[in-house]
Amino acid sequence: MDDVLSDLSARLRASLLEGLPAEALLTDPQVTASYATDMASFCAAGTPAVVVLPRTVEQVQHVMRTATALRIPVVPQGARTGLSGGANASDGCIVLSLVKMDRILEISTVDRIAVVEPGVVNAVLSRAVAARGLSYPPDPSSWEQCTIGGNIGTASGGLCCVKYGVTAEYVLGLDVVLADGRLLRTGRRTAKGVAGYDLTRLFVGSEGSLGIVVQAVLALKPAPPRQLVLAAEFPSVAAACEAVCAVMEAGLTPSLLELMDRTTVHAVNALARMGLPEATEALLLAAFDTPHAPEDLAAVAELCTAAGATAVVPAEDEAESELLLQARRTAFPALEALRPATMIDDVCVPRSRLGEMLDGTAAIARAQNLLIGVCAHAGDGNTHPIVCFDPADEDETRRARESFGEIMALGLSLGGTITGEHGVGVLKKEWLARELGPVGLEMQRAVKQAFDPLEILNPGKLF
Repeated sequence: MDDVLSDLSARLRASLLEGLPAEALLTDPQVTASYATDMASFCAAGTPAVVVLPRTVEQVQHVMRTATALRIPVVPQGARTGLSGGANASDGCIVLSLVKMDRILEISTVDRIAVVEPGVVNAVLSRAVAARGLSYPPDPSSWEQCTIGGNIGTASGGLCCVKYGVTAEYVLGLDVVLADGRLLRTGRRTAKGVAGYDLTRLFVGSEGSLGIVVQAVLALKPAPPRQLVLAAEFPSVAAACEAVCAVMEAGLTPSLLELMDRTTVHAVNALARMGLPEATEALLLAAFDTPHAPEDLAAVAELCTAAGATAVVPAEDEAESELLLQARRTAFPALEALRPATMIDDVCVPRSRLGEMLDGTAAIARAQNLLIGVCAHAGDGNTHPIVCFDPADEDETRRARESFGEIMALGLSLGGTITGEHGVGVLKKEWLARELGPVGLEMQRAVKQAFDPLEILNPGKLF
């Protein structure tokens, strides 16, 4: 068997080098091992045979033709900032890292589009279009590292979703290399278009299981005014959630509506010395990027006070607003610093059930005797309960795993979904089946079979 594997590995490398420069192929086991996982905890990963870093569409096509000919699995990767194991390697696979395909090919201020390669970093694109008076709204917390290709793979969100929506709202068209190496072009450059099935939307969120995105046409927006932020302190998470519902029911359109519970606030202060109010049980951040932001914030302040806020403090200027936003972006690393390991959940529920979701999560934490901090994109009901634990403690690890599942079950019972923006990957495979049901799962597998009959694209993910 070892001789067979050795022969296959040699054939694979020789075949890849027929269409790739030597520097695009990494074979040192110590180097390839560093590409085995993304940032998710407790997700199985294998040992890749090689890592390929292509720079052109033709090189990606060559990789896929080789993989098809040799029946070798291919795992596409971006910056590996994912939180579900969706970019984890499988044994003997080709890891196809797209980070070298990082060109912004076009920015059109008339058509309000950008054409980019998959390795472009989100923040790099955002700054480039801002220089042209435009904006690319999707802003995951990892926007300084994550790539557009990865954002498309997981249909990622961010802080601005309450007003601007998720990545899927901005992907107009894609160039995709299929499993057999053919190039498929989906979608359009036009503002409107309904010709045929919406294959573009199908690829967004498919986690590299249907094809390799090598180019994307992205919709842009006019750059909004700089946003102003308000911070409101609440005596309970339930009161903060009541304020969220009141804001949305009033017809206001905040550009951001974020919540941090007491555990998260304390963690942020401990890590970054932000000076957030530690007596609060929940801190709600609201922002507006409208020309009349002060008036909008005043309306939110009234609603927060009516919901029981103990203090409502609008930022005095853009600098103070940015400081509050930085506090929210620091939530994940701050909670990660509390214990040796974390499991980051990503459950989205209807806004009207948000209070039940957070109260239920707190009850799970108490029952399991665990530290669980929650930060949430409260305006769209997307919660991130973060289970903090010590993996060296077997009993605590067991309780952490149990609580993770209990939180997802709670979300489903409230009419929610197991993932709002992080994807399914390896981490939530069994839960996807529960959410979709047998008929839904059968149809998903049929789609996969149509695009990838040999099942070589990111095997073992989703289902």
